[in-house]
Amino acid sequence: MRSNVVGTLNLTDCCFARGIHITVFATGCIYQYDDAHSWDGPGFLETDPANFAGSFYSMTKAHVEEIMKHYNNCLILRLRMPVSDDLHSRNFVTKITQYERVVDIPNSNTILTDLLPASILLAEHGEVGIYNFTNPGAISHNEVLTLFRDIVRPTFTWKNFSLEEQAKVIKAGRSNCKLDTTKLTGKLLNEYGYEIPEVHEAYRRCFERMKAAGIR
Repeated sequence: MRSNVVGTLNLTDCCFARGIHITVFATGCIYQYDDAHSWDGPGFLETDPANFAGSFYSMTKAHVEEIMKHYNNCLILRLRMPVSDDLHSRNFVTKITQYERVVDIPNSNTILTDLLPASILLAEHGEVGIYNFTNPGAISHNEVLTLFRDIVRPTFTWKNFSLEEQAKVIKAGRSNCKLDTTKLTGKLLNEYGYEIPEVHEAYRRCFERMKAAGIR
């Protein structure tokens, strides 16, 4: 509560009072697939109301975003399952390679090598408002791990389980969703000439960089 709500709002308000632009790295884990948003259908827009409250974390992030969006100095970037070019402990790929079992559901992902330069570009130009900050498209856990095996670690294996089985072993619910990136990609390409690769291609490039760096 102190960091995700009180702290974030306080920092945003202090910047507003001093005329300072602020970029908030938020989350897209405030949505869950529903009848209007299937994994192979349209993604959630920036204007869609949050529909996932399966974890306290997601609930706080959804509530604070509803307040922050009214500040005219604030850029809100919704990341999901961030992936770096190494196997840092906080890397989404590192996490799922260490799980005993994974679910196989398509999700939006944020490949940091592609998106972090875009965040600087948007901030430097004083952009504000909410952006779904992921690579276009959605990719399943099995697709990610298959690419990881084929490019980085040929001996890697994994097992799957269902959402129902997963629910029995996790402390809080997990958001599964695809975010629409039309607003982000249009802004970056049309105004700044910056292109974000589709998520499958982005993962392939990421793992190729890992391989080239000798990461196994």
